[in-house]
Amino acid sequence: MTQRRIVVVGNGIAGLTACDALRAGGFDGELTVVGAETHRPYSRPALSKALLHGGEDLAAHELPAPTHGATEMLGESAAGLDPRARVVRLDSGGELPYDGLVIASGSRARRLGPAADDGGAGHEVTLRTFEDALRLKRLAAAGPSVVVVGGGPLGMEVASGCLKSGCRVTLVSDGPPLSRQLGGYLADIFATAATRQGLRIISGGGRAQLERSDAGTTVLLADGSRLEADLVVTAAGDIPNTEWLAGSGLLTGGTLQVDSRGRVRPDIVAAGDVASFPTGRGVARVPLWTSAIDQAKVAAAGLLHGQEAPELAFQPYFWTEAFGLSLKAVGFTPVQGAPGSSSDGPNEDSRLMWWGSPDGAGTAVSVNYRIPVPKLRRLASQGPGVLSPPVPVRT
Repeated sequence: MTQRRIVVVGNGIAGLTACDALRAGGFDGELTVVGAETHRPYSRPALSKALLHGGEDLAAHELPAPTHGATEMLGESAAGLDPRARVVRLDSGGELPYDGLVIASGSRARRLGPAADDGGAGHEVTLRTFEDALRLKRLAAAGPSVVVVGGGPLGMEVASGCLKSGCRVTLVSDGPPLSRQLGGYLADIFATAATRQGLRIISGGGRAQLERSDAGTTVLLADGSRLEADLVVTAAGDIPNTEWLAGSGLLTGGTLQVDSRGRVRPDIVAAGDVASFPTGRGVARVPLWTSAIDQAKVAAAGLLHGQEAPELAFQPYFWTEAFGLSLKAVGFTPVQGAPGSSSDGPNEDSRLMWWGSPDGAGTAVSVNYRIPVPKLRRLASQGPGVLSPPVPVRT
């Protein structure tokens, strides 16, 4: 079927990249993008890094204006999908017919309790949107006591930003912060830096609950202990936005699964946080910025060219900044044990490390080491011989 109308649901980085890739791939027909937020695409990683940590510059999240020429329906959400009729139903009551569809509806922050509508302290705050970041930045500037629930990258970045703003911060984590994402060796580097800067770390976040009162918010932990705080920030993961696909027949066990070309079916592809795709270690969602970009490029080609499109050659890339540390990792994480090879960088606290794995895939990690990402990717692929010369790991 000739595709003259393509609809992209989602205006984050996956949706933006899909639009650009469709145009670059030769699609010159009618392109419509539906975005729940009123903003054009922006950098979500910057919200918990440059924007939260920075001064008065509020432009760190901005991306160049789109050039794909799509009709942008901002502040509009998809409410349903009829794949047989090839129609996307909108919250506003309208319908969008399509020949090809890109699902890039992303995800939303997981919460411990219902959303508050007063915008003040004493309630649960999450960090997902630009408005969330501005609100958190404003609240943290007053120096409240803060409890961050969640020991992943976002929780640690938020805790770091709040400490920098002068807050007293307690972080609640299921286990050692970042251990699930990075492994114990790298997680310990961050935990050491964090505690030195005054972060209090408590285990027991797996079943945390909230109690609210006029005096503030109490976090109830699984062991019965209670943490009082002026401000609670929840960074406990995300939930893919698949509700609008209920009844479409596209979900498998509640998940939206795609093949190696991003296809759900020949006329529908998906990319970004909403999609589960084949990786070297099984089918999984990988809700990371560069993952969304890589998926979207492949999905756009899959929609235009089908089986002739290239398959996704997925190589994980992860980046976090917190407590004066900047870590970049290429390859699958978490990594086990100490690195197989390591070399010191130009500064006292900079390191370049490499791990091998039984399946032959390597993982290269830099901590405060100024190394271009392409070189880090080559190191992960080629192995520790790139380190010149490898030196014993310092303990």
